[in-house]
Amino acid sequence: MDLAFFTMPIHPLEKDWRLCLQEDREAFLLADELGFTEAYIGEHSTDKAERVTSCVAFLAWLANDIKTMRLGTGTVNMPNTHPAAVAGQIAMLDHMLDGRFNFGISPGGLASDAEAFGNLDEDRNLMFQECINTVLKIWESEPPYNIEGKYWSVSTERTELVDIGQGIMPKPLQLPHPPIVVTVVAPFSKGVTEAAARGWDPISANFLLPQWVASHWPKYVEGCERVGRTVDSANWRVARSIFVADDLKTAKDYVYAENSPYRFYFSQLVTKMKKHGRSNLFKEDQEMSDDDLTVDYVLDRCVLWGTPDKVADDVLALRENVGDFGTLMLAGKDWLDPALGKNSMRLLAEKTMPIVNAAIEK
Repeated sequence: MDLAFFTMPIHPLEKDWRLCLQEDREAFLLADELGFTEAYIGEHSTDKAERVTSCVAFLAWLANDIKTMRLGTGTVNMPNTHPAAVAGQIAMLDHMLDGRFNFGISPGGLASDAEAFGNLDEDRNLMFQECINTVLKIWESEPPYNIEGKYWSVSTERTELVDIGQGIMPKPLQLPHPPIVVTVVAPFSKGVTEAAARGWDPISANFLLPQWVASHWPKYVEGCERVGRTVDSANWRVARSIFVADDLKTAKDYVYAENSPYRFYFSQLVTKMKKHGRSNLFKEDQEMSDDDLTVDYVLDRCVLWGTPDKVADDVLALRENVGDFGTLMLAGKDWLDPALGKNSMRLLAEKTMPIVNAAIEK
């Protein structure tokens, strides 16, 4: 089982933006040092808690400093950006990273972003499909392109001067395109089936109950089998919120304390999901009322915490519950205590994962 990093960075509203960005950057550099295989970062434009407004810009900031990890957008919210801009920016980033890049895409889950970009009342799944199809068409085509869509059209026919390079859109280094990954949130997701059929791979979101994570694999298999694609659990990434400490008391206190970054993170998510009718993601019993859905209830079910040995046991239990998967993705949190935050990553990589992999190999 590989270890990777995924963060939709949620920070306290009053925390200095520069410090938030610097700590997010330090987390990526530490992950690279510790041998994480890949790392992804999300983006939102209208949320003061989620401070990265462009995952492409953030990864470009890291391009010269990451030595071995692959980096990924986690994710580009496709309906909010013109496909010509996405195609050009991603192609450049792929070259900047010398091909160590994974292209994470989604329809975008933040309602205020959708409102700000003017697509709140549109079919964003349809926009998502059109945007990625247009991006891929740009990369496989030559000028003048002439790509027509419902939401966007792309052409350089009227202005091209091909002999001097004008009107030619860039292609990525990895051909025909970088590996494409999608974040899967919905239980029994039909989207993961369609993604698998297109050769894309899933990341199961860290804030899902294990029973909903388990529902993703059969849908992935269904998509692979439809097109004769080899089914390989190594392609499945499962993200989880994890905190590892040298002793149980420190671990439990850091996760459950009133000022805990884990409590803050899930308080944000529970509030947003209740507001937008998606609180079912946190419920084992779908008849449970929103009033009974507390942050502690979610922490109990969505966070793995403890000493390296205990967390290893919890990871193996998760694997037993949801099925075999190739990559465990640590979901990043704010560093309320930077020393404890860094130590958690180090213990997970150097102590917990060797126990996990030794048990898998038996």
